[in-house]
Amino acid sequence: MGPQASKSYPGRQLVRAAEGARATQEIDYGRRDVAGYVFGAFQPATGAAFTATYEGRTTANWIDFLCRVEGWIDPTAERVYAVVDNLNIHSALDVLLFDLAHPRWEFVFQPKYAAYLNLIEPWWKILRSLALKGRRFDAWAEIREAVARATEYWNAHKHPFIWGRRRRHRTPRHPGVAALPNVALICRMHHLEPV
Repeated sequence: MGPQASKSYPGRQLVRAAEGARATQEIDYGRRDVAGYVFGAFQPATGAAFTATYEGRTTANWIDFLCRVEGWIDPTAERVYAVVDNLNIHSALDVLLFDLAHPRWEFVFQPKYAAYLNLIEPWWKILRSLALKGRRFDAWAEIREAVARATEYWNAHKHPFIWGRRRRHRTPRHPGVAALPNVALICRMHHLEPV
């Protein structure tokens, strides 16, 4: 999910001021603690997610995360496709050795500037909303706890993840020339007996 630091994460609610006073907001001057990183794995078919937090984005942490994901994934799964970006730790020598030791894994590198091809990217937005939005964190440990609780909540309410727009945002289709008329509706409008 990228570097996360202990700071205030803006929410959507407006700040209400007392009668006759100006609305004020506390100024957040940035990081108060060491930033960390959230690594994640996602199974779009089931909606299951796995996250782990680390204080650094190193090859050793990445290999540790891959080993934890290997333990999380169903052992009967024949293939594991890991869609990753082109970060240097994703193609380090240790990752190649991990790939050799785990033959069911296949690493798929997404093209540069094509993050939308990875289904975990929209899920990161959901995780940020569940874990961070509208909250203030004073330490990295608080962020770790929030991410763990948000992932646990997501997994309790998981659903298959479908790529694309949500159905409720699609514009309704209007009947065109080839659309069949609704005979029952026409008969009701004209107070006729349906044939």
